Amino acid sequence: MAKQNVAEQFVDILARAGVKRLYGVVGDSLNPVVDAIRRNSSIDWIHVRHEETAAFAAGAEAQVTGELAACAGSCGPGNLHLINGLYDAHRSMAPVLALASHIPSSEIGLGYFQETHPELLFQECSHYNEMISTPEQMPRLLQTAIQHAIGRGGVSVVTMPGDIASKAAPEKSIEHALVTERPTVRPGDDEIDKLCRMVDEAKRVTLFCGSGTAGAHAEVMEFAEKIKSPVGHALRGKEWIQYDNPYDVGMSGLLGYGAAYEATHECDLLILLGTDFPYNAFLPDDVKIIQVDVRPEHLGRRSKLDLAVWGDVRETLRCLTPRVKPKSDRKFLDRMLKKHANALEGVVKAYTRKVEKHVPIHPEYVASVLDDMADEDAVFTVDTGMNNVWAARYLTPNGKRRVIGSFSHGSMANALPQAIGAQFTDRNRQVVAMSGDGGFSMLMGDFLTLVQYDLPVKVVLFNNSSLGMVELEMLVAGLPSYGTTNKNPDFAAIARAAGAYGVRVEKPKQLQSALKDAFKHKGPALVDVVTDPNALSIPPKISADMVTGFALSASKIVLDGGVGRMLQMARSNLRNVPRP
Repeated sequence: MAKQNVAEQFVDILARAGVKRLYGVVGDSLNPVVDAIRRNSSIDWIHVRHEETAAFAAGAEAQVTGELAACAGSCGPGNLHLINGLYDAHRSMAPVLALASHIPSSEIGLGYFQETHPELLFQECSHYNEMISTPEQMPRLLQTAIQHAIGRGGVSVVTMPGDIASKAAPEKSIEHALVTERPTVRPGDDEIDKLCRMVDEAKRVTLFCGSGTAGAHAEVMEFAEKIKSPVGHALRGKEWIQYDNPYDVGMSGLLGYGAAYEATHECDLLILLGTDFPYNAFLPDDVKIIQVDVRPEHLGRRSKLDLAVWGDVRETLRCLTPRVKPKSDRKFLDRMLKKHANALEGVVKAYTRKVEKHVPIHPEYVASVLDDMADEDAVFTVDTGMNNVWAARYLTPNGKRRVIGSFSHGSMANALPQAIGAQFTDRNRQVVAMSGDGGFSMLMGDFLTLVQYDLPVKVVLFNNSSLGMVELEMLVAGLPSYGTTNKNPDFAAIARAAGAYGVRVEKPKQLQSALKDAFKHKGPALVDVVTDPNALSIPPKISADMVTGFALSASKIVLDGGVGRMLQMARSNLRNVPRP
């Protein structure tokens, strides 16, 4: 039996850790690893057209599966291209292992062709970032990197010179059992006692939920019912907490709607559950605040806390709920539910008024139709910018659907590459990329990756020929829009020329049939929808606070679009309000 080289051993360890594929672009120093993958049946090489796509795809795969995913870039420019997607994966707490292959080890530090210093470049977007210097070092270093990515939730970067990858692996290397799952963390009894006491003493409690409530829907609902609490959410918490939620009062933040802002400011006690909500201007400064988070470094960095609780949301509530005293007074909850329904009643008209005759097409209408026609377990990937608005307001969560975007890093061009990673996890699951024309055209080359692998991703392109969110930011700041216009081609024609299904939609009556045909198509498809660039109304009065960051609730002053089925949900929840 031929002796393994380091690259082959590297690939074997990745496969043993559950990695199914490695996304990247082949090149020089990376060639030994790619060749090792060619000869390993447990792992596939996914050839993308840009390494940024590789990192975004790996991050999306990790978010869909909850398991380790991987990407790679060749020396210098190749692995530099990974950095933006790795920042996104890291800030999304997606377990990703990135291989940054490197120049020959004998040339490091001598200004060699394509020389960079990956161990410095990736420092801020990783939990672990080290270089392999000898064959003997590789197994333990890679295993340590894997455990950092999985255990801490985020990115690990391993730098490996190409000549090291080609060397013979040591005959007896140290390999140990790999960590492949994260443990649950429950707070100590003292913290539970304090938490229980504060909840019992408060008359009006509001829960505000983030992505840390994933897997804890039942526990949050049970707790809310016992203490009669409104439940609001951040954007990343929407998919985990809004569905089957009779206590829902909407979303706070820049894209907020409903009564979440009021519920967080009019309570006695605000409990932040699994959220690292970044906009402290939307958080109150005159109520007591408790934060529960599994990552202690998140505690208290957005607002002053009266109690910091280090623990997994589900385990914390399982300990807490049986111990708190049930509350019988529903006045605060019912008042917030009514405010929420009233707020949604007020904005829904912007979406319903003559929408089926409006040309260019209302983007709200596109999002609403898409929500109705997409599968119950669809995965949506959402471009940053106005597509975040439409996803937040129109996509209906149900516990089966997933919505993935660059919600923490805020990068353009994320939807298409994330759709690639999501689709590779399951070719039979519907994956829809909600792309803007600006984001799509930035990494449009990787539409060819869909064609190359016959991935059945459906790209729904919201084509308003502008950078819509940037334009809005300029207008709110009192500046004329400048440099925000795109001169676009017929994207559907480009899709057809590439060998995919492509259709252009310019009138509302064409939309449903176009989406239906695209969804029926077995391969990749693009629906180029020409949408109205003036879909948002601008507030009549611009305040200094808005200029410095939309400091007031966007549901009131910035975005006066519709809310899709959320109004129906709010009306349904009002049935829980007792009649006098």
